[in-house]
Amino acid sequence: MVEIEIDGKKVEVQEGSMVMDAANKLGTYIPHFCYHKKLSIAANCRMCLVEVEKAPKPLPACATPVTPGMIVRSHSDKAVKAQQAVMEFLLINHPLDCPVCDQGGECQLQDLAVGYGGTSSRYQEEKRVVFHKDVGPLVSMEEMSRCIHCTRCVRFGQEIAGVMELGMLNRGEHSEITSFVGKTVDSELSGNMIDLCPVGALTSKPFRYSARTWELSRRKSVSPHDSLGSNLIVQVKNHKVMRVVPLENEEVNECWISDRDRFSYEALNGADRLTKPMIKQGGQWQETDWQTAIEYVAHGIRNIRHEHGADSVAAIAAPHSTLEELSLLNKVIKGIGSDAIDFRLRQSDFRLNGKVMPWLGGSVQEITHLKNVLIFGSSLRKDHPLIAAKFRQAAKTGSRISVIHAAKDELLMPLHVQQALAPSEWVAFAKQVAVSVAKQKDLQVPEFANGVVVSEAAEKVASSILAGNSGILLGNAAANYPDASVLHSICVWIADQADAKFGYLTEAANTVGGYVAGAYPQKAAKAVFSEAKKAYIVLHAEPEKDSAQPARAKQALAAADMVVVLSPFKHGLEYADVLLPVSPFSETSGTFVNAEGRAQSFHAVVKPLADTRPAWKVLRVLGNLLGLSGFEFETSEAVRDAVLVDGWKTKLSNKADQFIGEQTLAAGSAELITEPGIYSSDAIIRRAESLQLTADAKAPLLRISSDVASSSGITDGGQVKLVQGTSSLVVTAKVDSALAAGVVRVMAGTSSTTDLNAYFGQVSLERA
Repeated sequence: MVEIEIDGKKVEVQEGSMVMDAANKLGTYIPHFCYHKKLSIAANCRMCLVEVEKAPKPLPACATPVTPGMIVRSHSDKAVKAQQAVMEFLLINHPLDCPVCDQGGECQLQDLAVGYGGTSSRYQEEKRVVFHKDVGPLVSMEEMSRCIHCTRCVRFGQEIAGVMELGMLNRGEHSEITSFVGKTVDSELSGNMIDLCPVGALTSKPFRYSARTWELSRRKSVSPHDSLGSNLIVQVKNHKVMRVVPLENEEVNECWISDRDRFSYEALNGADRLTKPMIKQGGQWQETDWQTAIEYVAHGIRNIRHEHGADSVAAIAAPHSTLEELSLLNKVIKGIGSDAIDFRLRQSDFRLNGKVMPWLGGSVQEITHLKNVLIFGSSLRKDHPLIAAKFRQAAKTGSRISVIHAAKDELLMPLHVQQALAPSEWVAFAKQVAVSVAKQKDLQVPEFANGVVVSEAAEKVASSILAGNSGILLGNAAANYPDASVLHSICVWIADQADAKFGYLTEAANTVGGYVAGAYPQKAAKAVFSEAKKAYIVLHAEPEKDSAQPARAKQALAAADMVVVLSPFKHGLEYADVLLPVSPFSETSGTFVNAEGRAQSFHAVVKPLADTRPAWKVLRVLGNLLGLSGFEFETSEAVRDAVLVDGWKTKLSNKADQFIGEQTLAAGSAELITEPGIYSSDAIIRRAESLQLTADAKAPLLRISSDVASSSGITDGGQVKLVQGTSSLVVTAKVDSALAAGVVRVMAGTSSTTDLNAYFGQVSLERA
């Protein structure tokens, strides 16, 4: 440790720290623009000049290493004059945009100009003009004349997002920040550049000119999308969500959020919102009042239970429903005597039902600081953007990360092993790793892997896992895989032998909460739509887009006597009988349990729109109308406390008693893997206009490996008919060299892919 003195106060900091770090530790503010605690040091704004005793001139606090006995003055005449001179330079070319600038009211330059700027400028020359650039639908670079060249956006892209999408051109007064020729900014974390920009050069395109920052109320919330549970500040004006920014939480999302967390709020104010209860009568939709609608539902459920038995009623919920909603829906279904409820809509293997309650297997920080990690079956960047960013930082500091998936996706980080394998080969590869682990530890080769020949890649993966401080993680594709239980069991065996952590990068905001609430069958479980039911209650889900069996989901819902849809949006008009407008996450209080088992409760940030009601209240009333006990809750907190009783976390368990099943997925010349796209994963994202204009949302729905293309005579960009059993779809194909041999990859969650039979399996392709 090194002791220095700043403004008369002594402080000890780590050797190699900068003066700025010491000042931060003391709570002393030194003005700055280019410095950011999460980014590398650039020292190019010079605003943080301070006086250091015995130094001939002021030095930048962000780039001056501490030395024993150093004496620093941050507010002496010499330091302040230097800071004022820098401010004068910064303002020479800065346009007088404050009255119309989106950054007005939260602008670092504005704030510091008050303290360090002059009352008038000595310069009479014309200010320079920098032309705007179009970098996509999310980030606006319309006013680049405001840029002060702090390069925070450039460094963020390079260091955190992993791809340098912006850079600086030219020198001197001709310098400007720009994207590469003809390119847009397409990173899934690009919106963080808006927060980082200390002036109004980079602004939010969807928010632009819609409100002044001082008009906005700021309220805390939690992201309803991926399983990290990013903490949000939702900014509100006139009971309308206007903007979403990160709430710093070092243990979860640090100070970043993904673009889908930031921009999905557009759907909350969209034209697609359902605002009144609706009942279909004689094939026509009619608006009605809540009492009529809810009594109609209760009456219908009672009749169907009476005529066809309780098991003829089923409930399906999206895994981003709150803990309270899932708990009460479970109480309704189990209360009437049915066991048919599930939130695991994309899952296809249920052999481990009731034996495991999957979770991350440790805290987010523990998992992302492991030195050796094997990630199986995950499109990491698109499924979990911020967890990918954390692994990216770990990889830079020497962590060895291996990824096994159906494609060699560009993860923008150095990888120890990256193997692209057809889904039917995943179990075989896991067995190879198990054999290698056994041999390296002088153990008997386990029975399930007898006679397996080990590949070089498997050997390398096994060696890294045995090196200590390691973990094995199963991603979304692995959890939804037809042989997920087999893969799970082999990976658990490997983790046990290597003393490694084992866990799941769970799919949605409340996947873990769904297990905690018990919203799944307690008896023999099977795919949600494998048996047609007479009545369905659908909570927050769009079954034809969220289910592993889209075609069967549509058939089952169309054939049912009664389908009740509880959703913030108008959908399911062709199969539903009742539409009940329930609140999205912004209009209800609730709890999400993230992948690490962290329960995060939040309040409504705005009043429910029109006749919308929180789903937990609707389900409570439904329970009372059905004459069920246990529905006396007054608040959502009371529902939460009834679920999260002492010791609930101990129920989370990734390990079954050595269950190894038989592989059911057969190899084929064209094997399908279906995954929702980053902007088609849930109902809110699918309705966020700006996100649907991004490169990721416009990506081809069908990608095929080079060998499948050549054997089928398909060319890049050609129309292709994909046939899977009795279903087929016609889409444009993209030949993708990153895919494993024999793999056909489809982006699910879109209206074009609702005719698929299953997410995995063999398919045939022909030119359309």
